[in-house]
Amino acid sequence: MNTFIKILISSVFTFFLTSCTKTQNDTVKVGTSPNYKPFNYKENAKLTGFDIDLLNEIAKRQGIKIDWIEISFDGLIPALKTGKIDMIASSMSATEERRQSVDFTEVYYTTKNLYIKQKNNTELTTKNDLQGKNIGIMLGTLQEPAAKAIPNSKVQSNEDLNIAILGLKNGKLDAVLADKDVARDFLKANPDLVAFFEEDDGSSGFSFAFDKGKRPELLLQINKTLEQLKTDGTYDTLLKKYDLE
Repeated sequence: MNTFIKILISSVFTFFLTSCTKTQNDTVKVGTSPNYKPFNYKENAKLTGFDIDLLNEIAKRQGIKIDWIEISFDGLIPALKTGKIDMIASSMSATEERRQSVDFTEVYYTTKNLYIKQKNNTELTTKNDLQGKNIGIMLGTLQEPAAKAIPNSKVQSNEDLNIAILGLKNGKLDAVLADKDVARDFLKANPDLVAFFEEDDGSSGFSFAFDKGKRPELLLQINKTLEQLKTDGTYDTLLKKYDLE
C-alpha cells in the first residue's frame, strides 16, 4: 500500500470518527419532571415551562439537540448517575448535599418555601403551630427535609403536588409546603386555601445539573449562554412570559 493511499484511508477514518463524535455530542438526553408549573409542565400534551424554554433557547444557540426524558423528580439524580440521562433541567435547587454527586450550572432562578393551609383554619398562624401536624410535600424536593425537621410532624410525600393539595382541601392534611412560585398557581385556583408563612429554602437556587465531572465543557457552554440571555433581554422576556418577574 503506497503512502498516498495510507494517508487517504487515515483521513477518511478520522473524518468518520469526528463526525460520529460530533453527532453524539450534539444530542443531550435531558431529564425533567413535568408536574411543576410554571417551570416544567405539559400543556396540550406538549412539554413547556420556564425551564424548558430557557434550556431550549440555550441549546438552539449552542447547536445542541435536546432529547427530553420525563422522570419523577426523586428519580432524576439516580437516572443521571446510571447514564439514563446526561443532564437535569427540572427546577432542581443547588444544595451542598447534592453537590457531592452532581455538578451544577450557575443559578438561573431563586425562590422560597411557602406554607399553605385552608383559609378557615385559625389554628395555624406560624411555623411553630405545625408541630405534630400532617404536612404534604412533593417527594424529593427541598420541602421534604424542611417539613420533616418540624418536631413531631407527620409528612406525606407524593410524586405530584396536586395530590397534596387535594389532601389539604379534603382535610386529610393540615398544611402543604411547596415552592413559592409553584404554590402561587394553586392558590389562584383554590380560593379556599391561603399562605400563612414563608422562608428561605436553604439553597443557592435552581440550576441545571450534570453527573459529577462528566460534562465540564457543556456546563461551561451553558453558563456562558445563560449570561448572554440575561444580557440581551431574552431571560427577562421568559420571566414575563411565565409571570416570574
